[in-house]
Amino acid sequence: MWDFPLFPDQASTIASGVDGVYFLLVGLSLFFAVLVCFFILFFAIKYRRGTTADRSGLVFESSKLEFFWSFVPLLLALTVFIIQAMAYFNLYRPPIDALEIYIVGKQWMWKAQHPEGQAEINQLHVPVNRAVRLIMTSQDVIHSFYIPAFRVKQDVLPGRYTSIWFEATRPGTYHLFCAEFCGTDHAEMGGSVIVLPEAEYQQWLAGDSGNVPLAEAGAAQFQQLGCATCHQADAQGRGPSLVGVFGQEVELEGGQTVVADEEYLRESIVNPRAKIVAGYPSIMPTYQGQISDEGLQQIVAYLKSLQPDGGEQ
Repeated sequence: MWDFPLFPDQASTIASGVDGVYFLLVGLSLFFAVLVCFFILFFAIKYRRGTTADRSGLVFESSKLEFFWSFVPLLLALTVFIIQAMAYFNLYRPPIDALEIYIVGKQWMWKAQHPEGQAEINQLHVPVNRAVRLIMTSQDVIHSFYIPAFRVKQDVLPGRYTSIWFEATRPGTYHLFCAEFCGTDHAEMGGSVIVLPEAEYQQWLAGDSGNVPLAEAGAAQFQQLGCATCHQADAQGRGPSLVGVFGQEVELEGGQTVVADEEYLRESIVNPRAKIVAGYPSIMPTYQGQISDEGLQQIVAYLKSLQPDGGEQ
């Protein structure tokens, strides 16, 4: 149990901010709990049976006192809100240049796919002092990806993507847990996050030369499934061109727009009739159940790599 301290080391850039919010709330709660208990005991003793305390029910009015106990709680609540909002925005706004790693949760294991093609189970290798964004989905039930030392936790849902980011500040090995009860062997669904110096991380990436980069594997599936027949780069096919679409606004039937993020790309593959692009017929078949979650991640990575200049990012 010495490996599971009450407060794990702060091993990420956002850990101190999360702890700061936690201790602020605990401190305020303790302060007011002690204050209320003090007055309860004080008045219980002062007005106990047999004392000569005045019980005539005097009415005391003070505008200053009314303002004080209305303004001070408001000020405290606004202060806590602002501090929590800053921590929240920091947690859910990853840097643009963050390293993206895809995660699939399944009963009862975690599988990670790196952009360079490396895949690992119940382990996650990441570089130190570099922002890492995890794009996650579940193959079966709801899981929750939790790294206590980084103070990050995010539910992992079947049928959609969720994401979280962190930047590790210390090399080392840190515990990884599933924090959502997910079945019989939930307690066994754990692993390790291994933080390496940049040079060692690059050596680890180069350790298996047989890996196929994620985008390259996605390109092969894109061709194999016949997607390129309709989604031509010159926009002359029966479907819209997908070159440079990631991150852009897409106009839908009815005049609505949606940002083409990872979730939109995934949904367009497994449920193409959910959001139909304006000006194109609804003829795309669903690939639900025909492509694994790992395969979907590869295709999404490929689509994200397509650039308007004809190259890949």
